[in-house]
Amino acid sequence: MAKQVTTETIRKFYETGKKITMLTCYDYSTGKMLDASGIDCVLVGDSLAMVALGYDTTHKIGIDEMKIFTQAVARGVHRAFTIVDMPFMSYHTSIEDAAKNAGELIRCGAKAVKIEGGNDFIISVVKHLTNIGIPVVAHLGFTPQFMHALGGYKIQGKNFDKTMRILEQAKELEKAGAFMLVLEMVPSEAAEFITKNINIPTIGIGAGVNTSGQVLVIDDILGKYSNFTPKFARKYADICTTTESAIKNYINDVENSTFPCEDEIFKLEKDESEKLNDHSYTYNK
Repeated sequence: MAKQVTTETIRKFYETGKKITMLTCYDYSTGKMLDASGIDCVLVGDSLAMVALGYDTTHKIGIDEMKIFTQAVARGVHRAFTIVDMPFMSYHTSIEDAAKNAGELIRCGAKAVKIEGGNDFIISVVKHLTNIGIPVVAHLGFTPQFMHALGGYKIQGKNFDKTMRILEQAKELEKAGAFMLVLEMVPSEAAEFITKNINIPTIGIGAGVNTSGQVLVIDDILGKYSNFTPKFARKYADICTTTESAIKNYINDVENSTFPCEDEIFKLEKDESEKLNDHSYTYNK
């Protein structure tokens, strides 16, 4: 079995310039596939609220649901480093609540938690969690949990002053103990500048190629949805078309009695079958 990825492994990747790979993961079977493929990190993202549960925002998933999905992924992932999003309002009310909820996710199999934002309260939460031994991944730029305050799905850091503000928050989060930073929907030049001016790895999503690594939603790269793909995501497969075709073929085979075939059924021994044939009446009719 390949050596487990840890915070120290990620630090070494960063120091040697090896790009860090990360994908979201929401279930056991996908976790097993990601682990076997050699991915560095899996993120049990609160994006599952939308892509797995069909909600319209990430706000509608809570800590209890995140615990269930974390447990499922953790059963399938043994080598990669598992990071779990702390969902909306699970760390916003008090440091005590944040510590309790983060601890629950660690018990469920998370190796680190991810927290959005960079205001003073969030920084104090990051510092406390780090001090009690829970690794924290920070998240700046577009932060979906702050979507309404940001005015919707908008690119962040679009000028010098706004880039410098993100950098200031990144430095404070680093100082508080965050060991990695996700930068979402930030212009590539801004993301590169921030990456060069902090001392922890950055993971980009819609932030250009010059971050320390990349993360995408697994459903996007597999093409599970035909109606929408974000500008920054690349389809590496077309699971939607393949799946629909498979289902249509199955329906056709069932309707035409070509499924199941002889190789796909169980049969009685010949003498037992003959006993049934000897009884020409229909039992209990």
